[in-house]
Amino acid sequence: MAEPEAVQVALTIAGSDSGGGAGIQADLKTFQRFGVYGASAITLVTAQNTLGVRGVELLPPEFVAQQIGTVAEDFEVSAAKTGALGSAEIIEAVMVAIEAHAFASLVVDPVMISKHGYPLLTPEARDTLKTCLLPRASLVTPNLHEAAALLGRAVGNEDQMRDAARAACDLGAGAALVKGGHLPGENAVDILYDGSEFVRLAAPRIDTPHTHGTGCTYSAAITALLARGETLADAVRQAKDFISRAIASAPGLGHGHGPVNHWT
Repeated sequence: MAEPEAVQVALTIAGSDSGGGAGIQADLKTFQRFGVYGASAITLVTAQNTLGVRGVELLPPEFVAQQIGTVAEDFEVSAAKTGALGSAEIIEAVMVAIEAHAFASLVVDPVMISKHGYPLLTPEARDTLKTCLLPRASLVTPNLHEAAALLGRAVGNEDQMRDAARAACDLGAGAALVKGGHLPGENAVDILYDGSEFVRLAAPRIDTPHTHGTGCTYSAAITALLARGETLADAVRQAKDFISRAIASAPGLGHGHGPVNHWT
């Protein structure tokens, strides 16, 4: 009898979205979609739906670290990602836990605000994320707002996206994917920089309000594909195609910014 194919494990370190469209919930759905076993360490809990965030509670940093350590001592984690981290203290605890377990791939999604504008990272924690977590990232995936906040400069066109991606790598990230979904134009353009070469990824822009959780889902897809052994460039290309389909086939749930389709 043939040996069963090994199942890869991916870990998400992020916040919980009670509406199920973003955060831990989106990550785990996406891991499952790509055939990867998902484990989680929750950093904060939100009360939210498609209309907005009603409240956020941060978990104790030492408990966040304990979750990471407990997963890592039992599972061989092939890739990990971070999402909403909430505070400098949580970022520092996550950094220590990540260093202790040396995950092969780490995708850092520098989540700062929710789709509805609710802050999910304190302003003082941005410097901690930049100095503590970016140098340990295999890939960092900021959108335009996040890139501008991290680097202290405007990021509003493709040339500036390239400069931002290079600057993120200069801060220590192994690679950077600057997402240009908020730029005007017929296509949604992202820029990937691997430390030596740029790759421009474009997909037709989709006119829909149902884009809740796109950043989480996109970065989770990349993480799952890296866990499966894909190269970074191939993982990002496949994830870009997946998130475009997920937005185009969004189920239209809720009365606000609905979730994308995690099963496409």
